[in-house]
Amino acid sequence: MSKEILFSIVFVVGVLVASISQIMLKKSASTNGASDLRAYLNPLVIGAYILFVLSTLTSLLCLKHIPLSRAPILDAAGYIFVAILSRIIFKEKLYKKKILGFALIVLGIIIGVL
Repeated sequence: MSKEILFSIVFVVGVLVASISQIMLKKSASTNGASDLRAYLNPLVIGAYILFVLSTLTSLLCLKHIPLSRAPILDAAGYIFVAILSRIIFKEKLYKKKILGFALIVLGIIIGVL
């Protein structure tokens, strides 16, 4: 496996981690009624921010080894990850138009990477 492919995969894993972080923040926002400092200092929010920082650092590391033009293409996978995680955790519906949009995103990623 080439170095570029390996770091592209690591970059997408970083995008997945960022997506998980977003879901954690949404979960915290929907369950936490506090509007003061406690809303920002609960374990779910702190964990989400830690994951987001790790994801950002991972992306920076990967950008040393993959072309910069590839990053936005791979980053688009985040839309799909967030939708799938929202479906699993929040039971959000996936309508036909959304699924078609995700198929187009995946097609765009494949075309962009090749």
